[in-house]
Amino acid sequence: KMAEKQEEPSNTQNGEPDNAEEGEGKKKKLKREDLPPFEIVTGERLPAIFFKFQFRNVEYSSGRNKTFLCYVVETQGKESVTSRGYLEDEHAAAHAEMAFFNTILPKCESSLRYNITWYVSSSPCVTCADRITETLKKNKNLHLTIMVGRLFMWEEPEMQAALKKMKSAGCKLRIMKPQDFEYVWQNFVEQEEGEEAKAFVPWEDIQENFHYYEEKLAEIL
Repeated sequence: KMAEKQEEPSNTQNGEPDNAEEGEGKKKKLKREDLPPFEIVTGERLPAIFFKFQFRNVEYSSGRNKTFLCYVVETQGKESVTSRGYLEDEHAAAHAEMAFFNTILPKCESSLRYNITWYVSSSPCVTCADRITETLKKNKNLHLTIMVGRLFMWEEPEMQAALKKMKSAGCKLRIMKPQDFEYVWQNFVEQEEGEEAKAFVPWEDIQENFHYYEEKLAEIL
């Protein structure tokens, strides 16, 4: 019995108690296989260790090859609704930016206005940038501001061209300032339970790196 239990992935990680009914478990498995070949990890808050590593605005981002995307979506219609969360890409098959448009906002109602802010560890790759440009051109009621920690492959001419296209489609691209990192820390990062929220501790070169990337972005755009 024990061995059997270990092979069975526990349901607790899905926020389900372990003894969720059998039928429920089977349904879940089926659903999971219908998903694309990568897993979109969405959650309320991301672990502090990921934030400290992935969001660092360093110049050489070795090992930082995942994108973490924290989002705030404000939907304005008869009533305003705000939702927030985060996504990370788990597999090379799709990036967090794509995942956002595929899962969080698969369709835009034309009668609503969407104000979206992303806080992303690094700026999008060419493919994602093109997807953002297309989406914004198609949906004039969608307004997107992307706050990035680092610029990704910004020296590449095609990357620069893709960022310019995003800008001309109405996307606001900004480099995260120390205050923006603090905002993410307070709103999107797990705090230890039972402890008072730890204050955000800026890293040594946070301000210089912000200026460095801001200059680069200004030159590109």
